[in-house]
Amino acid sequence: MRTAVRPEMLRWARERAGLGLASLAGRFPRLAAWESGEENPTLKQIERFAKATHAPVGYLFLPKPPVERVPIPDFRTAGNERLQQPSPDLLDTIYICQQRQDWYRDFARTTGEAPLPFVGSLQLTSDVEVAAARLRSALGLDLEERRQLRTWTDALRRFIEQADALGVLVMVSGVVGSNNQRTLDPEEFRGFALADPFAPLVFINGADTKAAQMFTLAHELAHLWLGRSALSDTAPISAPTNRVEIWCNQVAAELLVPLALLRQEYRKDAELQGEVNRLARQFKVSTLVILRRIHDAGGLTRDQLWEAYREELQRLRALPRGSGGDFYLTLAARVSRRFARALVVSTLEGQTLYRDSLRMLGFSKLSTFHELGRNLGMA
Repeated sequence: MRTAVRPEMLRWARERAGLGLASLAGRFPRLAAWESGEENPTLKQIERFAKATHAPVGYLFLPKPPVERVPIPDFRTAGNERLQQPSPDLLDTIYICQQRQDWYRDFARTTGEAPLPFVGSLQLTSDVEVAAARLRSALGLDLEERRQLRTWTDALRRFIEQADALGVLVMVSGVVGSNNQRTLDPEEFRGFALADPFAPLVFINGADTKAAQMFTLAHELAHLWLGRSALSDTAPISAPTNRVEIWCNQVAAELLVPLALLRQEYRKDAELQGEVNRLARQFKVSTLVILRRIHDAGGLTRDQLWEAYREELQRLRALPRGSGGDFYLTLAARVSRRFARALVVSTLEGQTLYRDSLRMLGFSKLSTFHELGRNLGMA
């Protein structure tokens, strides 16, 4: 039985998902006819189409496309303009994280955990160097220890462990939920923070480079210390106009690469590319962050910074990405080890239904749940 649906709603769903007619033609051979109004699809076809375009099926029966907004403050910009239309991948990722945060907040309260004192403990008027020192002390971030770590991956893993130990839910994923067909785009967003005294959460786009993820984590942690949720503009060279983003960028840079130490280490007479690479290895941050800090130290003019930044960004984009690694280690990183441990405990104790646990973890097999528990040392 054919079901009446407005052609513009089908077109809206397809374009919202960033899909062309050709990419869906194999699954929906009559899509062009549906969009022109010549034919109506069946209800089952509409349901399949909604799934393929990651659109709520009810939206397709609306009289006109809804205005979708990011459910947290959105500080991203392109040039000097606010980015308007979020992708379904971004929206779904935020909704998933909000659901996990809600669950963990209830868990923390039920188990008698106290509110975390660092959330909202700083203000925009706080001195940047003092603020960075506060974060560094609370996290136990030892710059000499970071120097000794072998790779950026090791440094990022250690940084995440330190945030996790402090009570932050750090989720790192390059896909929506556990759907490897829905890859997140670092050009759309690099991360966001959901501030909460019981369940502070940071999401990092795992499709970005490891070195770039380091700066994103530092930036989003600064948001938590301010107590302000946000979808952030975290590129180290970005020039945001929002006071919150300016402050968080400055604190993140000072946290990872203290300016006083950079001035001591920077060799002005050395060839720039070699010096940038050396300092990036030393501080375990991206070369882009080092370029920004050299500029901050007076080693590059603004024009020189932009030129070097564009060349370095082009070089980095040409580098191959690593593999996904061990599934269970990757899964724990996607949902945060702190969240995964709490959910496994709650489920094994009968406080959370297995059905709800599997949904929040993003898989359907009970054997996968038990294997995750064993990998976390809890089952």
